[in-house]
Amino acid sequence: MTPVTRVAGAAYPWGAKNVDTDVIIPAHWLKTISRTGLGRGAFETVRAVPGNIFDDPRYAGAPIVVAGSNFGCGSSREHAAWALVDMGVRAVIAPSFSDIFSGNAVKNSIVPVVLPQEAIDRLLVAAVDQPIVVDLETMTVTTPFQDRFAFTLDPFRRRCLIEGLDEIGLTLARDVAISAYEAATIGSRPWVAPGPRGGDRHEGDAVAGAGRT
Repeated sequence: MTPVTRVAGAAYPWGAKNVDTDVIIPAHWLKTISRTGLGRGAFETVRAVPGNIFDDPRYAGAPIVVAGSNFGCGSSREHAAWALVDMGVRAVIAPSFSDIFSGNAVKNSIVPVVLPQEAIDRLLVAAVDQPIVVDLETMTVTTPFQDRFAFTLDPFRRRCLIEGLDEIGLTLARDVAISAYEAATIGSRPWVAPGPRGGDRHEGDAVAGAGRT
């Protein structure tokens, strides 16, 4: 997982509400098990409309999406987060998110920023021709117009984003403690140590005994 402390650059001033995961990545793209290439299918139905914001050259490669409330609702497909990452998005700013999408976003190094609608309205105007900065160190969203909006994020999720930790990374970070626990456990309960199990030998003896009768 890629560490994230700051996301800066152009932002898609979209503002759409109730964007579900089928809009983010349609179901027919879910046949793949790879995380790469899904950016081509991201917002496919939106991109089918001429003049859509995602094909506007002003926002090509933008790392931020400014959206409306309830972003990422619908199914639990993690492909939605994969598609956003593949198209270059590293932060989504909205008044609210689906809980499952928010969790999937963090696990894929996307910062889910929750701000009130008034702040979203202001950012939609600023993002038309100005960059936006999402800073996890200061927990703020800023613009060149001196706008400064503070946001909150669960401390654990913030740590995971800044340190680039997913479930595997979190486990590996406890390697010393895990190894010490395993050593102590084997010392006090040697029967849990790796190797042939007594139960297996008993079962084998029982089978052999049955064959002799």
